[in-house]
Amino acid sequence: MAKKSSIEKNKRRIALVKQYSARRKRLKAAANDESLPMEERFTARLKLAELPRNSAAGRIRNRCEVSGRPRAYTRKMKMSRIALRELGSKGLIPGLVKSSW
Repeated sequence: MAKKSSIEKNKRRIALVKQYSARRKRLKAAANDESLPMEERFTARLKLAELPRNSAAGRIRNRCEVSGRPRAYTRKMKMSRIALRELGSKGLIPGLVKSSW
């Protein structure tokens, strides 16, 4: 089980990304628009830099929904390999068959 603080920090980041996504998208579009004058593009970059760092989508860490583990995460199931194996062995994941030979 991951530390509770790490899990909660990631949840706060997800909320911040959702809150600032429209503003960040608008400022990035203005900063990258070559038809605008250089001053407007520069001010857009400055305003973008003033936004909280944790509002950037790249700072979100994929974590297991069951255990909060950050590594060996499968996107399809939204869980780590360990939780996937445990739940699959118990037969709690439909369509998943644990192989044995």
